[in-house]
Amino acid sequence: MAAGEVVDQAGERVTDERPYSAHQRIYYYRSLAAEPTLPVQERVIFQDECIVVADKPHFLPVVPSGPYVQETLLARLKRSLNLDTLSPLHRLDRETAGVVVFCVQTAMRGAYQDLFRLRRVTKQYEAIVHRPIDVDIPDIHRSRLEEDIHFMRMRQVDGAPNTETHLRMLAVHGAFARLSLSPITGRKHQLRVHCSALGMPIVNDHFYPELQPASADDYERPLQLLARSIAFQDPITGRAREFVTDRQLQSACLL
Repeated sequence: MAAGEVVDQAGERVTDERPYSAHQRIYYYRSLAAEPTLPVQERVIFQDECIVVADKPHFLPVVPSGPYVQETLLARLKRSLNLDTLSPLHRLDRETAGVVVFCVQTAMRGAYQDLFRLRRVTKQYEAIVHRPIDVDIPDIHRSRLEEDIHFMRMRQVDGAPNTETHLRMLAVHGAFARLSLSPITGRKHQLRVHCSALGMPIVNDHFYPELQPASADDYERPLQLLARSIAFQDPITGRAREFVTDRQLQSACLL
């Protein structure tokens, strides 16, 4: 704390004199002796006094986790934009590429978080999947997701649905298909679990349907899942916002 290495979810320092606040998340950005360097590059799509929108590459974490502290989208943007108060409004898996929105000013964070909490954000994804020959793809898939026995995975269980995904076929090529996916809810690994449960796992998914042994990142074979766009009514400016990545899935050229 004395070194300023403990911060809250808005990036503000937590000191030993700061009053306790219930349900607050705090973070310690630890130093690593040999953090791996990731040979991928993010791009800023939009920036104003309220938000920053970035195009995240595959393999780059959004926030510090595991062996990554400085090699994260948050840390990189804080350094390159000189914005210590920057904080993410939502997350993408490390393996997923695409659009991520950050809040610039701490005082505005709550208003933007409410958009996600109240489901007033429209998110569109694309995925290349293994195409099921004899399975009809539904327009909507709902299920109940809970944590699996292995902490890295989620699983479908019986019970009232707590997730919903809208699906649309975009193209078919042999044993593969390109899908448009729109999650109405935002559970961990939701799209990956739903695609796998429907018999069409996402290409290069090492978690579903079976967890694969840990191995070095293969930058030639990223998970074929992309956060294509995000849209919402800006609670601060009142403007209609829509941000789209021009990034393409590697397999898209086949479809």
